[in-house]
Amino acid sequence: PPLAQNPTQNPKTLAIFAKFQLTPLRIMLGFPSMELQLTPLRSLPLHYRTTTKATATATANTVSACSVESQALKPRPQLPRQAPFHSRRRSSPVHFPSLCAAIERLVAEGRHREACDALRDARAGAPFVALPASTYDALVTAASALREAGSAAGVLWHMESSGFQPDQYMWNRVLGMYLVCGMLAEAREVFDGMPTRSRVTWGVMMGGLVDAKRPRGALALFRELWEELGVGAGPRVVVVAVRAATVLGSVHAGRELHCCVAKMGMCEDQYLPCALIDMYSKCGRIDEARRVFDGIPWRSVVAWNTMLAVYSLHGRSEEALDLYHHMCESGAGLDQFTFSTMLRIFSRLGLLEHAKQIHAGLIQSGLQMDIVGNTALVDLYCKWGQMEDARHVFERMPSRNLISWNALIAGYGYHGMGSKAIEMFERLLAEGIAPNHVTFLGVLNACRFSGFIDKGKRIFQLMTQNPKTKPRAMHYACVIELFGRQGLLDEAYSVIRKSPVTPTANMWGALLTAGRMNKNIQLARLAAEQLLAMEPQKVNNYIVLLNLYMNSGKRDEALTVVSTLKRAGLSMSAACSWITVKKKDHRFFFNDSLNPKSSEIYQRLDTLMEVIKELGYVIEEDELLPDILPDEQKTLKMFHSEKLAVAFGLISTSPSAPLTINQSHRLCHDCHNVIKFVTQVTKREITVRDASRFHHFKLGTCSCGDYW
Repeated sequence: PPLAQNPTQNPKTLAIFAKFQLTPLRIMLGFPSMELQLTPLRSLPLHYRTTTKATATATANTVSACSVESQALKPRPQLPRQAPFHSRRRSSPVHFPSLCAAIERLVAEGRHREACDALRDARAGAPFVALPASTYDALVTAASALREAGSAAGVLWHMESSGFQPDQYMWNRVLGMYLVCGMLAEAREVFDGMPTRSRVTWGVMMGGLVDAKRPRGALALFRELWEELGVGAGPRVVVVAVRAATVLGSVHAGRELHCCVAKMGMCEDQYLPCALIDMYSKCGRIDEARRVFDGIPWRSVVAWNTMLAVYSLHGRSEEALDLYHHMCESGAGLDQFTFSTMLRIFSRLGLLEHAKQIHAGLIQSGLQMDIVGNTALVDLYCKWGQMEDARHVFERMPSRNLISWNALIAGYGYHGMGSKAIEMFERLLAEGIAPNHVTFLGVLNACRFSGFIDKGKRIFQLMTQNPKTKPRAMHYACVIELFGRQGLLDEAYSVIRKSPVTPTANMWGALLTAGRMNKNIQLARLAAEQLLAMEPQKVNNYIVLLNLYMNSGKRDEALTVVSTLKRAGLSMSAACSWITVKKKDHRFFFNDSLNPKSSEIYQRLDTLMEVIKELGYVIEEDELLPDILPDEQKTLKMFHSEKLAVAFGLISTSPSAPLTINQSHRLCHDCHNVIKFVTQVTKREITVRDASRFHHFKLGTCSCGDYW
């Protein structure tokens, strides 16, 4: 219906404006004497837009009837009657070379906001003049990048008001724009109103629903398409449907789609089997995913990578390594994704040499790893003590995210390089990157391992001041151990009592370490009792309490702990240490004699013990294991697995080669002292990675400062 005498007071117009929460925009109606304050439609339905455009003529005819006499003003002199603007619209688009070229250039440069502003200028100056299809395509890209409903609605409004006739490609682009901007209802209206819909159209609509976390709606659309086209739906649309089943987590829906794939004969498609593998993996059906992989007649690098990612995601590192070897034998090309996945696998398995080979292969081939692969490489080098290599990879990364920074900061912390960890943390802040909880945990660990109490307190205070990074239990545990390292036991206990979070096992464990290292039996016993109540099945808690009593000379209480441990049916797992020599791992257990060089190992160990005793070494007698009697402890301490691994490394490598020992348990005090003396005698550098941290031994000192 025509607008009222005052167009802005028309009830229907006001209802439309209120519904879509519009913002002011001046729209020229094509008359020299009249400007009407209207608003851009955020997401105006098609029939509303058509009505608004069609009433422009009626509005023009009623301008002269407006009540100017009521304002005591003289009417404006009558101008020669002109045809309404929209009836004078040209049938073919009018090109504005400079404006259109500017819009397209801005979009190509990523300046999407400025491109949309340029459209507003064009709309204000000539709202009914069509732009070229390439310019509209650029504007759709800009609105999609901004993800703003107002910008998206403005682009389609200009298309319709100017008489531009979108083709199938442009309608698909507009549909995708609405979906990206979250305008699902308006996108469905565009979808339903399209004159023709191709398979691409269905795929765009379904993909938008999946991205909006509405997988059921996407599957419902696929059922409509299947009823309409059947096997003619096409593989790309089925891929989207499989992705919807993956997001939904419905293996039943996934199997139905798998049956559709078999009926359509699409098993040879490059992407459909990969989507099915991913679906079965996300639904926890690893064996079914492998059956799909084995059924692919020819496997692309994408298929190999997908199956590798499945094994990596579910922690099946050995199977992933076996599949990787088959991939190399098959002649399939390796890409950055392959290297990134395998770096994570090598890191878990401790295959440092394999990781170095992949890194060297990447450099030789000239391939650039993505940010995920580079970060995995930094993390791997950090975990295996290669901090110079980790820093080199980090500095050469073309781009870094917060995870990359966190990996390097945490690596420096665990290796006792607190100064470098704090240096990287301050550099991160200087570059304007906001740290998260993981960042603060890494730098607080660095302060804890290096004994930087003042810097640790300052960083913890910085964390508490930011409401987005309120400390968690793990951060309080770092502060407790930081105080304990300096002997500030009252402050350490106060942190637990005043903490806003419920004390966790990590917090009580940190207090137990503080009490044990400072020989405060009362505080350590309190912490140990709390730990035993929270984790009654954890053997290490009993072992710590046992040795605590032994250190304080309370053997009766120590034997009580041993009895409790045996009554609970708990036993220690066999401690294991291993060393890699000439790309081969050599494992050692307590009192081990299985190695072919056992006689040489024990002979070299006896010689070393005699030498270091002359330098002042005295065996530690106050540590006890629950399966070893006190009388046997002194004799058997020299047969601990880490001592055997060190002796093997000394007889199997060149005199100047550094040694790296890995072990599954915490390094005992006696072994710690022995290795310090060994580095002093042999002038070797020895790195031990135990269950809690790295120990870097050099010339009789350790990076832990004898606190671990």
